[in-house]
Amino acid sequence: MSGSSANMSDMDPTKMGIGRSIAVLTSGGDAQGMNAAVRATVRVGLYTGAKVYFVHEGYQGLVDGGDNIRPATWESVSMMLQLGGTVIGSARCKDFRNREGRMQAACNLVKLGITNLCVIGGDGSLTGANQFRTEWSSLLVDLVRAGKITDVEAKRSSHLNIVGMVGSIDNDFCGTDMTIGTDSALHRIIEVVDAITTTAQSHQRTFILEVMGRHCGYLALVTALSCGADWVFIPEMPPDEGWEEHLCRRLADQRARGSRLNVIIVAEGAMSRDGKPITSDQIKKLVTDRLGFDTRTTVLGHVQRGGTPSAFDRILTKDVTAAMSEGRFEDAIKLRGKSFENNWNTYKLLAHINPPDVKSNINVAIMNIGAPCAGMNAAVRSAVRMGIIQGHNMLAVHDGFDGLAHGQIEPITWTEVSGWTGKGGSMLGTKRTLPGKLMEEISLNIARHNIHALVIIGGFEAYVGGLELVQAREKYEELCIPMVVIPATVSNNVPGSDFSVGADTALNTITSTCDRIKQSAAGTKRRVFIIETMGGYCGYLATMAGMAAGADAAYIYEDKFSIRDLEANVEHLVEKMKTTVKRGLILRNENCNANYTTDFIFNLYSEEGKGVFDCRKNVLGHMQQGGTPTPFDRNFGTKMGAKSVLWLTEKLKECYRHGRIFANTPDSACVLGMRKRALTFQPLADLKEETDFEHRIPKTQWWVKIRPIMKILAKYDIKLDTSEHADMEHVIKKRSPIMKTAEK
Repeated sequence: MSGSSANMSDMDPTKMGIGRSIAVLTSGGDAQGMNAAVRATVRVGLYTGAKVYFVHEGYQGLVDGGDNIRPATWESVSMMLQLGGTVIGSARCKDFRNREGRMQAACNLVKLGITNLCVIGGDGSLTGANQFRTEWSSLLVDLVRAGKITDVEAKRSSHLNIVGMVGSIDNDFCGTDMTIGTDSALHRIIEVVDAITTTAQSHQRTFILEVMGRHCGYLALVTALSCGADWVFIPEMPPDEGWEEHLCRRLADQRARGSRLNVIIVAEGAMSRDGKPITSDQIKKLVTDRLGFDTRTTVLGHVQRGGTPSAFDRILTKDVTAAMSEGRFEDAIKLRGKSFENNWNTYKLLAHINPPDVKSNINVAIMNIGAPCAGMNAAVRSAVRMGIIQGHNMLAVHDGFDGLAHGQIEPITWTEVSGWTGKGGSMLGTKRTLPGKLMEEISLNIARHNIHALVIIGGFEAYVGGLELVQAREKYEELCIPMVVIPATVSNNVPGSDFSVGADTALNTITSTCDRIKQSAAGTKRRVFIIETMGGYCGYLATMAGMAAGADAAYIYEDKFSIRDLEANVEHLVEKMKTTVKRGLILRNENCNANYTTDFIFNLYSEEGKGVFDCRKNVLGHMQQGGTPTPFDRNFGTKMGAKSVLWLTEKLKECYRHGRIFANTPDSACVLGMRKRALTFQPLADLKEETDFEHRIPKTQWWVKIRPIMKILAKYDIKLDTSEHADMEHVIKKRSPIMKTAEK
């Protein structure tokens, strides 16, 4: 926001200088994740050598000054990560809207020598921050003229740097893919949806849920995708005239197909084409009067703001309004960003288009491979429905490659996948068996069932199995069909994709478990917890959960460590226990080192910590795979499944030759992955050079470069060179913002 804001590569303590001061405040409505942002700001600020201040009660505290602006210490932000709301307080401030109030705020900053301000808030808060920055020079002139500050003080504070972090559950701020608090709000909403729909389905009810978001329909739209809603009302795209008839017809059709539940999601700012509000009560009356359905309405309200922040919220508009007011709704959708537009297009395809009367005579088979994970079923559901929309016959393969070899193949219909979005595990059944020794039987069944294309959803086994099928094309012509692999594994170790379906659910499960484990030590003596995470040789879960849970260290295979590193970590914890912080957290990836096992590390810490702290260890095991999928994994799986079938449909057209399908080019068998903010199809064969097959991981993994942040936040005395800072800055800009958008 400042005209001279620094890059991360400038975050060198020797460049910052001890004299720099930073103030951090939270303003406007609270949002989960604000405390994590405050904690990171304070600790990285202290790392750079700056003096850091809390501003309590938002802009009101900035205006009132005094005890509202107090120095922050490393220990003062301990145990803030898992707390919702904002610990330093927030308040609506009328005084700051007046120039006199902003003058007083400027005076308070100048007197304390604060020239850097970090504002965490929503649209109004950041608009106020920008006005403050714009007026800064003239405010100083007026303060000098009034005798409130000296010329020397004005010169010392001649330039104010402001950084704005968007904290708002509405996700309505242009320039960022995901605002702080949005993901956690989605978690709260989906928890309510899951709880209510169970009862609604039992009683054959229509369920109407109204969610927050002001004039932004993001929460409503993603909720609709995540729960497979029949209809969503959002302000950016009001329904066409006559929507009442269309809605009632659709609900009746769904009941006629055997569905026992109808779900309608309404954004609080929903409106008709002529600008009139569309409310949940209005929709309830319509459905009850015309269809006679038993209908219930739930307005979530501020419960969406509550609870602990999700893992993502701990780690991370004017034009739209004008377009909506002028009736340019297609433009409004586009102006919300590619993420919003893709969500809307996917929703329209899966919810509003009926299957065609004319069939394509194409048979597309879907299968799950490897360990089950949350989000697999969402991917299957959307792939099945998208295939039916395209006119294809969809086939379910049960129990992976075993099932494909043994003929466990049957048609799967639109209605059969109803409700699958929110179910964990694998409804199709899955096994780790690779196809190599079953190739003869697999080729025979592909021919017997006349399979023209294959969707393979799974982890590293799915990737390797796809490669084996491609390599066997030379011997088995039946395998010359288009294939697509959708990465779905908690380990997040499939080459060709930055993220895998299922990893977000696992990460949230680990993070919440770490919170509970740390909380169990509240009020006890000094204690260090050592927790083993899954992931095979991939350290993604340990690293990202370590950042989200505030770990002191995370041992992974990709970042080699020695006994000297272990000793240094123990010494670090001994020093930490001398402060007011009495808890430590160490994460260890299950295969990080064959010799430094979890037991070894536990024994080492226990011995070296005698008299200072005691240790506890936890091996989380398969609970990390999670139960119901997170909103991200539901949404990600849904879009991946739909995208895969659309791609296969185009490939089938290209491969149709002389009355049959024949695909034998490298680009006819691909991994659908998200890389650098885009969903891309990469040939399986091209990814072989990127793969460490022995350890079942990609040779290069983006998240490894941000590991130094964890050490900085844990107060390790590390010095990063310019290239390391540049690497972190690049990764955070290009990869981190898409952890929850997942579709660009």
